Amino acid sequence: MHWKEQMSKLACDIPVKSIMLIVICIMLVLGILVSGICITSEGEGNGEGEVEVEVGGFAIYLTKQDIPPAQMEDLSHVEIAERPIITISDIITYDAQEHELILTVSAFERIYQLDVPTGGKSFIVCVDKAPIYWGAFWVHWSSLSFDGVTIWKPLSLEEPNVIRLELGYPSSELYTGEDPRSNPVVIESLEQAGKLITGPLAPVDELPHSMTMKGYELYSWEEDGQWHFTLITGTNRVKTIGEITSEEDFISEIGWVKIQVVGADAIKDVLSRLPEGESVFWCDELHIWQSTETDLQLPPEQIADAIEEYAKQCGLDFVVTVRSY
Repeated sequence: MHWKEQMSKLACDIPVKSIMLIVICIMLVLGILVSGICITSEGEGNGEGEVEVEVGGFAIYLTKQDIPPAQMEDLSHVEIAERPIITISDIITYDAQEHELILTVSAFERIYQLDVPTGGKSFIVCVDKAPIYWGAFWVHWSSLSFDGVTIWKPLSLEEPNVIRLELGYPSSELYTGEDPRSNPVVIESLEQAGKLITGPLAPVDELPHSMTMKGYELYSWEEDGQWHFTLITGTNRVKTIGEITSEEDFISEIGWVKIQVVGADAIKDVLSRLPEGESVFWCDELHIWQSTETDLQLPPEQIADAIEEYAKQCGLDFVVTVRSY
């Protein structure tokens, strides 16, 4: 073959081979992109090095510039951090009624280790990285109040691996505006991920051991000539009159209990369902946020003594903290 013909053939072959090579490279890159469902990056504030961060769905992010909660409402635009502090894969279940999140051990430790100042640490709840609402991580010992959505930092790793999206700090009475936690986009994302729980799961005829080291708290008050009682899981946080006197009962999957009944016989029946040896503290104003709506008090001595005696017969560690008569 003449050298001119060889050069001509070579000139035609080179572009074809180059194009084929480019096409193959593009296909390989696209294959990698569409097949990957996670990204690997340096862990954010959890001391675990590299972690897998799931793309999409419900997630909670810190703010990119660590914007204090006091400044959030003044800003027209807030950027989220590069990686979420809680991903959908960190969540075992989400209780839609109580807005409780049962977390994996590693995720709970991550929240426990989070550096939260007394003025709070802003977070943004997102779905597919789109902001839905914002709130703040808060610490129990803060003397500052807050009228937004809060997640209270765990006091100990010995607690259940649970966090709650609360309204306000130190109580929900300080919260203003609509409750954003049941946003349908959020609920749909959690439901699609198989994380959502919509109602109590524990049997009502047998109450669980308290999920906290505080046992149970019992409150009482008189209304329309009848004595009302509320048995609720004990906590370090303050409670509101509305929380105590609400007629809504629930028993969450992790054992958070709130039961309200009317009459001494009814509260005896509730106490009989508690496990033997469980601690119950009959409280007056203990752990109650400021309110003048309802006067919490113990009933007359004869009724109070009868309830106390019955509780001890049931094997309960029953303590009356305040005598109001």
